[in-house]
Amino acid sequence: MHRSFPQLFLLVLLLAACSAPKNISQTNTATVDKLKAHIEYLADDKLEGRRTGTNGEELAMQYISSQFKEIGLIPKGIEYYPQSFIVKDGKQMDEVTELIINGTKLETGRDFFIFPFSPDQKIEAVPSIALQEVGMPWFFDLKDVLEENKDNPHFDVTDYIRTNFKGINDRGAVAMIFYNSSSHEDRLGFDARDNSEKLAIPAIYVSKPAVKKYFSDKSATLNIKLRISISEKTRSGRNVVGYIDNKAGTTVVLGAHYDHLGYGEDGNSMLRTREKMIHNGADDNASGTAALIELARKLKASKATNNNYLFIAFSGEELGLYGSKYFTENPTIDLKTVNYMINMDMVGRLNDSSKVVTIGGYGTSPEWSKVITKDYFADPNDVKKTAPTLTIKIDSSGTGPSDHTSFYRKDIPVLFYFTGLHTDYHKPSDDADKINYDGENLIIQHIYQLIESLDKKGKLAFLKTREAQTSTSARFSISMGIMPDYTFAGPGVRADGVSDGKPAQKAGLKAGDIILQLGDSNISSLENYMQALGKFKKGEKTKVKFKRGAETLEAVVEF
Repeated sequence: MHRSFPQLFLLVLLLAACSAPKNISQTNTATVDKLKAHIEYLADDKLEGRRTGTNGEELAMQYISSQFKEIGLIPKGIEYYPQSFIVKDGKQMDEVTELIINGTKLETGRDFFIFPFSPDQKIEAVPSIALQEVGMPWFFDLKDVLEENKDNPHFDVTDYIRTNFKGINDRGAVAMIFYNSSSHEDRLGFDARDNSEKLAIPAIYVSKPAVKKYFSDKSATLNIKLRISISEKTRSGRNVVGYIDNKAGTTVVLGAHYDHLGYGEDGNSMLRTREKMIHNGADDNASGTAALIELARKLKASKATNNNYLFIAFSGEELGLYGSKYFTENPTIDLKTVNYMINMDMVGRLNDSSKVVTIGGYGTSPEWSKVITKDYFADPNDVKKTAPTLTIKIDSSGTGPSDHTSFYRKDIPVLFYFTGLHTDYHKPSDDADKINYDGENLIIQHIYQLIESLDKKGKLAFLKTREAQTSTSARFSISMGIMPDYTFAGPGVRADGVSDGKPAQKAGLKAGDIILQLGDSNISSLENYMQALGKFKKGEKTKVKFKRGAETLEAVVEF
């Protein structure tokens, strides 16, 4: 993509300047300067990638709040401008968790780990490795089962343990200690995302070096002290919310997420070298946040006062729309008064040659087709004299991989502005010097003119659209066609939406259903679901077990 100021745009700007008042040009220059200042701050290394729940996110939140205050927005969060929410970050083995064998304390995570579906317990016993005595821990070598299933692509060791040893406490075991003496790799480790129901007794895995040291003599009796404590790991995210009160009956919501990936700790980086590097996220989404701030400044001075305006900088978007979903479930205004919502995500890389901007949500209201045309001209009064400064690409769906989806699910018309993916997406190279600031300013002008043109139209009608996939992966040749609810913390995977014409819909699944089993794999987490999905190929059929309300159902899904 081109990163410099385009010659064609300079020509258009010069032509427009011949008939436009000088203050318009000055205003555009001031806006571009402000955009640059916002993005350079938000994408600076000192914010360490603005990962949700970190000090970098805190600094970004304070910056956005200060900008809202300077503009004169009314605080509309819960804690002044901020609105805090909890992100469930999986499970963790607490510090008190320990395994002591013959007086030696093993290192948690290296020498052993606890399966997350284990209950909190404290056990002291003197078991024999070879015997399965009542009231003692039992030892299980995974060697044979790994050998039997070495050519089975559908075999999952954790699922085998979770399923086949359920109820073993009725036979007298007080704990299960697993190990692997074979040459087959089991790839077992503590899975923080495993939300499956707890078993009655603990399940522990001991590593090969520890096994070699303590389990070599199968006739040996071991002195074991075990303490287990597993808890939910959480962190706090913060939306930043400001308001313009025009005493109107309806409110327009403008949003952009300001969080990014930090150092890539959540596994969503596209950097494959596993280096610990700051992901500054200049385009994703300091660009949208900067646009949000400058639109707030413009609308504060606007004569378009037939709507109130709510500005929300969301956090937790990169984790699965946490912030926007939380806001729509815990709104600080009456959602019934919301006229429409405009979301800006990655609006900083307008291509100087094609000038294409994608606008999603086009099908969510019949009014959009009346105010959005294929070509956008910087001076609407000069359409016959200048080339278009933006070319609009339309996407009708109200859903997608960003925060407007949360509002669409509340039957609110939405628009989603996006200048496209690029090679720096979710990489440390997404930096401020690659932003097309003049191109972003054009998008701000487009949104501002659209809002003003709708000022006297009243409340827009809402239309349902097709469901779009919210995420894709090159690793899989098939998909179920569900939009996962990333905030769901129970066993299974909850479908936030179901795509039209996809396998899930054809099998009868609906939004709100919780997938519990796919084929032979019990679903305990989103990661586990993706692993199960990756075992199937196009044309294959399998059963899917899911929960709808209090009822558990089964269906056949064909990929």
